[in-house]
Amino acid sequence: MDHSHAPVLEALAAYHATGQTPFTPPGHKQGRGTDPRVLEALGQAVFHSDILATSGLDDRTSSHGVLEKAQELMADAVGAEYTFFSTCGSSLSVKSAMLSVAGPHEKLVVGRDAHKSVISGLILSGQEPVWVRPQWDPDLHLAHPPSAQAVAAALSDHPDAKGVLVTSPTPYGSCADLSAIVEECHRQGKPLIVDEAWGAHLPFHPSLPTWAMDAGADVCVTSVHKMGSALEQTSVFHLRGDLVDPAVLKAREDLLGTTSPSVLLYAALDGWRRQMVEHGHALYERALALAGSLRGQIEQLDGFHVHGREDFCGPGRAADLDPLQVIVDISALRVTGYRAADWLRAHHGVNLHVSDHRRISAQLTHGDTEDTAAVLVTALADLVEHVDDLRPTPSVDIPSPGELTLEQVVLPRDAFFGPAEQVPIAEAKGRITAEMLTPYPPGIPAALPGERLDGEVLDYLRTGVEAGMVVPDAADQQVHTIRVAMDKE
Repeated sequence: MDHSHAPVLEALAAYHATGQTPFTPPGHKQGRGTDPRVLEALGQAVFHSDILATSGLDDRTSSHGVLEKAQELMADAVGAEYTFFSTCGSSLSVKSAMLSVAGPHEKLVVGRDAHKSVISGLILSGQEPVWVRPQWDPDLHLAHPPSAQAVAAALSDHPDAKGVLVTSPTPYGSCADLSAIVEECHRQGKPLIVDEAWGAHLPFHPSLPTWAMDAGADVCVTSVHKMGSALEQTSVFHLRGDLVDPAVLKAREDLLGTTSPSVLLYAALDGWRRQMVEHGHALYERALALAGSLRGQIEQLDGFHVHGREDFCGPGRAADLDPLQVIVDISALRVTGYRAADWLRAHHGVNLHVSDHRRISAQLTHGDTEDTAAVLVTALADLVEHVDDLRPTPSVDIPSPGELTLEQVVLPRDAFFGPAEQVPIAEAKGRITAEMLTPYPPGIPAALPGERLDGEVLDYLRTGVEAGMVVPDAADQQVHTIRVAMDKE
């Protein structure tokens, strides 16, 4: 296919060139009705190209197939058979994929390190999760994706499961052995969904971890706004093989998606695909070199250790690591990642990716340069000089893997929508949670609806919040109280 074309961008240019006059939404009428103060902040161009997808970008019947052509080019670029664009982020895309594989009250094997969007999918669908434990590093207190053996065991124990969903890469950059997981799934005739939200860049350089389609996955969900250069909320989901019907996948996306998609987001996806096909290898060659240099510079700073494959990969751990996720252990500084991240933003205007009880991380992409890397190194060096100002720092009670594994008592949907009450945290032990309790980022629930709470997880959340953890989806974000299912009696 001719990847020099960008059908959405070309149709947008044609719309402007032919002098179309819209008597349709959006009501701002290409910025003519927009408050000048808004235009000053956002720019005229945003509103000028904010048009309808039908009766705008394309005609009333979409006869030019603009979006379809753009999706076909994207599929060709990454080796998928079908690709669908989403303007509602991968939070919607992953739900669409889940609903394409299993229906209400049917089983889906899911890695317990799944993002909250997956849990939302379980709540909306009424599916029954069969949890697969991630591989836990007890020394680093870090979870890596589940092993192929764990997935195989779950399928063996639950032959009626309709499919499998795993997350790879994780927000920490650690990757599952997808080829081995695919082999186990397909041996039993089950489709594999990969939540690869952090992996949009993976198809475009051989030194990056293997991406889901190349590994043989059936459905792959990717957030192009995370590691690509499209706008926030842009996502694509790719499909290959015959275990998931493309018509069903499209219908599920139609069920959940908006009927007013943003042409701006479509255009950004289309342009990113063209950029990657034409220049992706060179851009990521430079990005990988920059990451290697930056990792070495940070490692030289007192109190910092940059995690590499030697820390994350090997038996019982991850299969690979994305080197563009620069994960830095700062436990030697005796401050939490939460406090360090807040200090770096306040004093240097540096916004970090993930921060936890002992780590901070910087996400690099092809958009980073020697200049942005130098800003980070300077800020981290200054943090070392001022670390005494951040002490003493509250400690976080980190449970063991067994203590982090809660019992799923009822379906997430039933607990979330059932009768509930707010109780003090001291009274929550042994109760069934009716809400997600999710340290964010990275957005992996510590407890989710239908699980029985234990004292260790409650202590983790309570001490975590006191140390700077954010739990944004809790009814009480300070976690003084917990929303729990009401006892039947």
